[in-house]
Amino acid sequence: MKSLTDILEKIKLPPLTGHLIFWPTAVCGVALDLWSKYAVFDWLEKKQQMSFAVIEGFLNLVLAVNRGAAFGIAEGKRFFLVAVSIIALIVLLGFFFFAGKQKKCTYFILGLFAAGITGNLYDRIFNDGMVRDFIDVYYKNHHWPAFNAADSMLCVAAFLLIITSLISDSISRKRAQQHKSGS
Repeated sequence: MKSLTDILEKIKLPPLTGHLIFWPTAVCGVALDLWSKYAVFDWLEKKQQMSFAVIEGFLNLVLAVNRGAAFGIAEGKRFFLVAVSIIALIVLLGFFFFAGKQKKCTYFILGLFAAGITGNLYDRIFNDGMVRDFIDVYYKNHHWPAFNAADSMLCVAAFLLIITSLISDSISRKRAQQHKSGS
């Protein structure tokens, strides 16, 4: 039977570089999200306005809350959404801690995911299940659902993950072709 020491030796923890990218990205991302939600909501409430035009015809700051996930999915299912967020965060941290050495961009992407999940999780837990949204992008009468900095970080992380995967796959295929023709 393997001892705990043997098992721990086989676990590949992230290098210091990974920690120096992941943790500041996650912590600064959460701080930015929570500060921006507080600042915009406080400012608009003091002005007694529901919205403020930043770029007329394109971008407003608004007071909006979402009791669901993206686009209002699972609206009113607070405990379900909290549980899903906690599980996602645990899986993400598990991947960070136990996936071994990764590309530097992967640590950044994971930090963005962690920040986005944590920012919205904070609202779900401490804001009566309501996630504060304040960014309203629109054209004429067509408004995208309001969102916040945490949502933006999640979208950027997903986009970067897709791009790095495509680039990685392309590089792998080129190497395989070169190896094949070199043999």
